[in-house]
Amino acid sequence: MTSAAVGAPATGRRPVSRTVVAVYGAAALLTAAGLGSTLWHGLADPRIALAFGVLIAVGELARWGALPGEREPAPVAAAGALAYALLGENAGQPVGHGVLQTVTVVLTAGLAGSVPHVARGRGPAVDHMVRRVLTVGFASFCFQPLYDSVDLREWFGAGPGYAVLLLLLLVLTALCDAVLAALVLRARTRHPFGPLLRDELRALLHIGSAVCATGAVIALGVAVAGLWALPVFCVPLLLTQLSFRRYAAVRTTYRQTIASLARATEIAGYTPQGHARRVAELSLAVGRELGLSGPELTVLEYAALMHDIGQLSLVDPVPDGATALLPVAEQRRIALLGGAVVRQTGVPAAVAVVVERQADPYREQPMSARIVRAVNAYDDLAGECATASGPLSALERLRLGTAYDYQPEVVESLARVLSRGRSGPWSDGVTHG
Repeated sequence: MTSAAVGAPATGRRPVSRTVVAVYGAAALLTAAGLGSTLWHGLADPRIALAFGVLIAVGELARWGALPGEREPAPVAAAGALAYALLGENAGQPVGHGVLQTVTVVLTAGLAGSVPHVARGRGPAVDHMVRRVLTVGFASFCFQPLYDSVDLREWFGAGPGYAVLLLLLLVLTALCDAVLAALVLRARTRHPFGPLLRDELRALLHIGSAVCATGAVIALGVAVAGLWALPVFCVPLLLTQLSFRRYAAVRTTYRQTIASLARATEIAGYTPQGHARRVAELSLAVGRELGLSGPELTVLEYAALMHDIGQLSLVDPVPDGATALLPVAEQRRIALLGGAVVRQTGVPAAVAVVVERQADPYREQPMSARIVRAVNAYDDLAGECATASGPLSALERLRLGTAYDYQPEVVESLARVLSRGRSGPWSDGVTHG
């Protein structure tokens, strides 16, 4: 039996979303205005601009070792950019750079620091640079008019009130960045906006909070002690970045270990090659479609990778590993065997629960188990016939089982994902309905 090629690249290019065009257009207009203004009027306080430019460039260089998908691969550069946007004084003397110069310095320094990465084919994502321009412009636009207001400066002074003002502006800037990131992801993936925004806001509690706090501290430090505060206050964030990279590397190794365990059924000949990977990739797409959060998606991915591991306990292999075609009692027995194996591997207990309950009636299952069961059945059923009608027939059979075996919302979410070309070449002709 040949299984459906879930996760293969879709044919053709998806048209560019209006949201992406609008975000890119706003960043382009702001960049053009900044470059034009700076070239026409020249740099104000060039020594300060150079110092912050070097800091941002060095921060971009420090993205060496960044893992794919890392939310903030250059936290030092981000903190330096925010600090420059919120800088009102240098050693007690007012500074004269404005919103447009801030954008110009941040973008130029960021591009300069990215040159070595671009040369190696690992440059920063365009979305990341666009968000950097817009968020820095937003922070500077909110701060500069407030700081230039004499009455407001006298009201806040240089004490705690001024620090609170900076923190409030940084919170607004972080929220702006989270909304932009969620909008762009929504436009590119068509996943629900709410869960995407929730994941972005949750990320702010980790590296995002460190970036914002460091940006505020740098701006306050430079206002009092001058430019010597730049290297001093960046060291803690740099150490945090190194610690985060080590933690992320451990997480990556952990996932690779689970993926290797999942391949044991394929190596032993119990399941077709690539079945676990396909089920995991398509389950993640369906999970995002249904609005699962980041931790829930992690459990879902691990469970989808290991959903067939119970077959290793069988004396006689299931034909082609297609558990969806077995009697319900046999499916449950294999699921319970799999849950027992998973519990012995040190994987979180939530993963074992999903594995051992994947054969239960969907009304008694957690959401992750409902997704794994439906996607596994789709991959098994679509592989029965390697023709263009394979996915269509598989979906129809899943829909016929929505009274007891498969949750209707999960099946329809699966159909929507397949209709967007996320199931590989066999997805042609699959429609939602």
